[in-house]
Amino acid sequence: MRLRFSLMAAGLAASVLSAGAQDVRQAREMRARGPLPRTAYQGRSRPEQTERFSRRIKIGGDGRVSVANFAGDIVVTGGPGDEVSIEAIKRTHGDPSQLASVHIEVDEHAGRVDVRTMYGARHDSVSVDYTIAVPSSASIGVKSVSGNLKVARVQGSVRAETVEGSVTASATPRLEIAKAVSGDVDLSDAGADGDLTAASVSGNVRVKGLKGHSLNLGTVSGDLTLSNVACDRLVARSVSGNVEYSGALTKNGRYDVTSHSGTVRLTLDGATGFEFNAISFSGSIRSELPLTMAGSSDSTQRDDQRGPGPRRRGRVLNSPSMRATFGDGSATLTIRTFSGDIVIARAK
Repeated sequence: MRLRFSLMAAGLAASVLSAGAQDVRQAREMRARGPLPRTAYQGRSRPEQTERFSRRIKIGGDGRVSVANFAGDIVVTGGPGDEVSIEAIKRTHGDPSQLASVHIEVDEHAGRVDVRTMYGARHDSVSVDYTIAVPSSASIGVKSVSGNLKVARVQGSVRAETVEGSVTASATPRLEIAKAVSGDVDLSDAGADGDLTAASVSGNVRVKGLKGHSLNLGTVSGDLTLSNVACDRLVARSVSGNVEYSGALTKNGRYDVTSHSGTVRLTLDGATGFEFNAISFSGSIRSELPLTMAGSSDSTQRDDQRGPGPRRRGRVLNSPSMRATFGDGSATLTIRTFSGDIVIARAK
């Protein structure tokens, strides 16, 4: 059993890190075009020098916009109209002449705009911050090596990826990818027509008010927190963090949650029945909902009191595994931990 869970933890880390490794490979490809600007610390004692860039382009309501940046934040907001508004600020605390060696390239195609930051030979301390307004129905793809990404009120498909920085998306009903290697991922009032992947290697992943078909969430050293979520398919993986889920289950939905050393807690309203399969090597398994154990017709709910403290309502099982059913068993919950607890809580 211990070997099995060790292999499981290794698989968890590998699955989440593979997404991060892909981003790092992309960063290396970008670095191959020139050294990565050292914007975070170099020259901070000097006054900041800036240079502004502005451009407006008609793209149509259903166009597509992509932004690729080395260092600096990207903010994209959807709104009325059929234009793309690009506002950028080059920043440096070093030699002001370095600003001229950093170019913002804008390629226009039919229904598409591609924005890229291009660096020359001298750019040691230059970053570029973008503020972009797009038609609300446009599709967006943003990438950065070192910078925070924020996308809001975009109705088209959204893909946001950064290596060093955070990703924030709100009011994006067709979100596809939100990934960071070193930073948090925060999603609110979002949705997904198909599969949505959200992951961070060393940050937390927080999802609130999301409705979608299939969610694939992962982190190595951070927590996964899902609140007011509705989905048909959930795969959530964390190696050393906790996983918390609160929301509705769908009939015939499948929910697969794994954490090696963290606690897994699902808060459910009890409106949808489910089959419950749980494994925990050294943690407890507890349910506040009345479960029927496999092979038994009796409900397992009872009061549990283990030492001092407030009385807890629910079934606690000392066995490392549990198979049970709640209600009609139409959904499927599969939860695995090694040293963390598993809790099924009743929503209040």
